[in-house]
Amino acid sequence: MKLVVVESPAKAKTIEKYLGGDYRVLASYGHVRDLPAKDGSVDPDHGFAMEWETYADKTRQLKAITDEAKKADSLILATDPDREGEAISWHVQAVLQKRRALPKHVERVTFNAITKSAVTEAMKAPRALDENLIDAYRARRALDYLVGFTLSPVLWRKLPGAKSAGRVQSVTLRLIVDREREIEVFRPQEYWSVSALMEADGQEFIARLVRFEGDKIDRLTIGDEGRAMAAKAAVEAGHFTVGSVETKPMVRNPPAPFTTSTLQQEAARKLGFSASHTMRLAQSLYEDGAITYMRTDGVQMAGEAVAAARRAVADRYDAGYVPDKPRHYETKAKNAQEAHEAIRPTDFSRDHAGSGDHAKLYSLIWKRALASQMASARLERTTAELIDGTGRTALRATGQVVLFPGFLALYEEGTDDSDDEESRRLPRLSQGDSPAKKSVHAEQHFTQPPPRYSEASLVKKMEELGIGRPSTYASILQTLKDREYVRVERNRFIPEESGRLLTAFLERFFERYVSFGFTAGLEEQLDDISGGRAEWQAVLEAFWRDFKPKTAEVMEQQPSEITAALDEFLAPYLFGEKEDGSDPRLCPACGDGRLALRGGRFGAFVACSNYPECKFTRRFGQAGEEGASDGPTPLGEDPASGEPITLRSGRFGPYVQQGEGKEAKRASIPKDTPEAATDLDWAVKLLSLPRTIGNHPESGKPITASIGRYGPYLAHDGKYAKLGSTAEVFETGMNAAVAKLADAANGAGRGRGTREPLKMLGKHPRTEAELKLMEGRFGPYVTDGTTNATLPKSLAPEALTLEEAAQLIDERAAKGPAAKKGRRKAAPAKKPASAKKAAPAKKAAKKK
Repeated sequence: MKLVVVESPAKAKTIEKYLGGDYRVLASYGHVRDLPAKDGSVDPDHGFAMEWETYADKTRQLKAITDEAKKADSLILATDPDREGEAISWHVQAVLQKRRALPKHVERVTFNAITKSAVTEAMKAPRALDENLIDAYRARRALDYLVGFTLSPVLWRKLPGAKSAGRVQSVTLRLIVDREREIEVFRPQEYWSVSALMEADGQEFIARLVRFEGDKIDRLTIGDEGRAMAAKAAVEAGHFTVGSVETKPMVRNPPAPFTTSTLQQEAARKLGFSASHTMRLAQSLYEDGAITYMRTDGVQMAGEAVAAARRAVADRYDAGYVPDKPRHYETKAKNAQEAHEAIRPTDFSRDHAGSGDHAKLYSLIWKRALASQMASARLERTTAELIDGTGRTALRATGQVVLFPGFLALYEEGTDDSDDEESRRLPRLSQGDSPAKKSVHAEQHFTQPPPRYSEASLVKKMEELGIGRPSTYASILQTLKDREYVRVERNRFIPEESGRLLTAFLERFFERYVSFGFTAGLEEQLDDISGGRAEWQAVLEAFWRDFKPKTAEVMEQQPSEITAALDEFLAPYLFGEKEDGSDPRLCPACGDGRLALRGGRFGAFVACSNYPECKFTRRFGQAGEEGASDGPTPLGEDPASGEPITLRSGRFGPYVQQGEGKEAKRASIPKDTPEAATDLDWAVKLLSLPRTIGNHPESGKPITASIGRYGPYLAHDGKYAKLGSTAEVFETGMNAAVAKLADAANGAGRGRGTREPLKMLGKHPRTEAELKLMEGRFGPYVTDGTTNATLPKSLAPEALTLEEAAQLIDERAAKGPAAKKGRRKAAPAKKPASAKKAAPAKKAAKKK
């Protein structure tokens, strides 16, 4: 019997079916061990020796693999064909060797697709483990560990509120922060455009002003309304004829099939998927045998795949859509060993697979791969210039005509910032024609700052700079979100205060290690290790030799010295020049003290130097907000008491306050209400909460509406119901309130979430228990009726698969029951008074 080890149970089940009864295929469920999260797991003083620890939640899987390995004649390691897959195989082999269960014959096989032909062919060509890839894995893992466990303690002690910093994640965060700085210093410039709506042969088209009074007009040439109106009048008065028509043939070639990076970019543009969601879907499609391996830098396809794609094109269209020769694409990856085949369907005759988001992603992959072997598109670009009688004013119209669509009949690549002016259709124009002028328009514009990064544009920028590797992009972006260094609004990344402060700290004290050039150079060295061109310990030694003394130097500095340095570094951001020319550091409250950056338990803030006499403070991030207030903003007086009501900013965000001193009433501004929209009426409403709706018709007890820690809610007799928005707190009437409370009582069941599952996932592959996705008080979770497992933030509920749910249940079950919290836990510490009192406990234990 031969034992085959793969990563996932879905792969194991499929591959065992392909190989037959002589093989036993088991899953490792990903990595089986890692560096323990404690100091000393990597020892730089002894050749960067590493101490590995087996995951506690992999006990069951490793026992099954060990038991089968003891009976097997040979071990076949068939994990994914990349660096991480090689590392998993290495770990499995090491664990079995340590347990004295390693068979005499050990082989490594890789396949790019989970199809019968690919798997059976791979079994015929085994090899040994690739030591270069394993060394590259060890180097990366050690680097990430050393940076994290050396730099994070510095942050905790010197930068309050900072959580951690990663080698690649910090550089990615800097990209987002740098773009925000560009936006903040940007000053819009006014410009005007003049255009005419023309018509020829019954077809309308737009012509833009390109020459006025004999001068060439560029985009920013007309900078004020007066000149724009003069130009408009000249166009309205002029009689225009076609002076020249220039037609140029154009050819557009199809893009290469997807790599990991381009798949993430295009899925973000066209489908709105995050990088992590895209990779989860692609993993599932790969394990189902629908597509080839999805972590790749390669753009080439195997010869038989190219032939299959060309046949599929001929069957779907006609011979004109098939190029004379197969198209060949060259990979840009520097490390040939890690450049595998592009992402493509395993069967080009299959134009759909899966359902929902899986189907959407498969369709995108199928179209892109098929289009890569289609004929080029032939277009004709036309530029017509229209001149008035004086020759001093000219208009230009551009457009294009698709003569032969070629690959565009199936697929067109998306862009981050599209401008389709040239794709407009033009009527047929000839020199001397006089198109009819229907109207003339002068429009005011302002130059726009560079756009914030989307997932697609950020991934593209990271790839251009050589930061990280495509297979890690999804986890890097997810980490930035999870640690709340950034937030995503309208699919764009915006740095949070903590993210800006962390970036400033790293730029000031560890500038080299967050520079794009250094990070890209280190990635190249790691690639050299993979290719056998560098020795992994030498690369680590060169990094550690400079990094360790730098962290020790910063650690020796006092927190006050760190804050003072950051105050100076961030001065242009925190204390920008004022329009009236006054001192930006002058305290607006006392008019005497100086404002400076301070560090506190909850992070950085700006405070007056006259503290404690002057208690003025300002949030760190408020400096960059337009119109941000430097102190309490008066809103008016409370109609009932006459006390002043002010809008203020605190460590937890904006709030309104009625009165002064300890007895003053306060209410936070809800997240779904803009701070700028807070006026006196709204403040009075917030301060009046909780609002009594009335008495319940059955119990006679009051129903109230208010805003709590978890958002707006209804309360009645110790029971609660969630409200959808802050507006509902003030709008919900008695009938609606009774209905919502009844729904919550019927569906919540002791506050554990709705009884109806969000999704039925199917039977657990090992226990046969029915798995359900539920909504709980603290978020979504999966359950098999006995064990509940909370979904991690990185896992989207709508994308959860049966295998992921089963693994979560297994991991939670392996940890054992959670310890009960509460005051009663201390009771057993008391010594029992007599043996009789101890007896019931013994009896209860036996019963259990």
